[in-house]
Amino acid sequence: MITWKDGQPIVFLQSMNANVLTTRPEPVLIRLPNWVGDVCMVLPALDLLEQHRVPYALCGRSWARSLLAGKPITGFVPMTDSVLGNMRSVKLFLSEHPNYRRGLLLPDSLSSALSFRLAGLKCAGWRDDGRSLLLRWGFNKPSSDRHAVESWLDVTQRALIAWGVDVATEAPANRLRLPIAKHHEQAAVAAMKEAGLNSGEFVLIAPTATGRHKGQSKVWPHFDAFTRVLQNNKVTVAMCPPDEEVDSAFRTTPTATQIRPLELGAFCALTRHAKLVICNDSGVSHLCAAAVAKQITLFGVTDPARTGPWSPDAVLLGTSSGWPQLGETIARVQQLLSTTKA
Repeated sequence: MITWKDGQPIVFLQSMNANVLTTRPEPVLIRLPNWVGDVCMVLPALDLLEQHRVPYALCGRSWARSLLAGKPITGFVPMTDSVLGNMRSVKLFLSEHPNYRRGLLLPDSLSSALSFRLAGLKCAGWRDDGRSLLLRWGFNKPSSDRHAVESWLDVTQRALIAWGVDVATEAPANRLRLPIAKHHEQAAVAAMKEAGLNSGEFVLIAPTATGRHKGQSKVWPHFDAFTRVLQNNKVTVAMCPPDEEVDSAFRTTPTATQIRPLELGAFCALTRHAKLVICNDSGVSHLCAAAVAKQITLFGVTDPARTGPWSPDAVLLGTSSGWPQLGETIARVQQLLSTTKA
């Protein structure tokens, strides 16, 4: 049986054992954020769609396909910085998948809404950046002091409710959970062996961070001294920067053991093999949270309440107005390492 809503068909399935009509949710095309950490923080929103059996395909940067390889994605459309190029890519996907008529915009940008709308999608999202006229389902964004995880889950809940899905508005779980694909686990183990490392016998550092925050560097200034102190105490320190950050990582910490660059999914698997991960407030912090890895995140210019890792176990040092001192960080690391040994 078919009924119609908003000029579109809704398919109902008749139960074999009861006189119950069950709605088959329409699939949705989701525009992901452009940053690694942000994509990690939308995991609860994707989990919500899966919980309600809403099929979804993703639009995002090409690396997001690897990161989310363990999720039940029905399709992936690579995105670039070109609005028209993105529109053409989405339009091609829609021509091959005509059952996709709805879009969910997780980024707040005008460009993301424009490319989806020009491709012919009816979209849901926050009414930010002057894009209200491009949205079929626009929602007023609440106060900006919430964590990003809460904001993206909120807009997803509102969209599902607007689409007639029976969703209870609940707070997100207190941690992220990213399923690791088998081939990523195998790649991480192979890279460790190539570097002469064994699982659980090294500390992993991430001494880089792309971009600046209000003109200030997001990199803790003591990584080299920190690494040498740990090495003098017989602790193996390794790093696994992406291709584009290998040179800057080596300049920052030249004595650390280098693991060859890995895809993001494999890097997440690697963090689980480290005794501890020490990183800046960057994508790595959120990758560790998604992988449920043991971590210390260092802050000096950004706000932990807004952009910190979504994990009850993550140790946060520093504030938005000052980096933690070297001695403080060493003491905390030694405490965590001794706990791990116990």
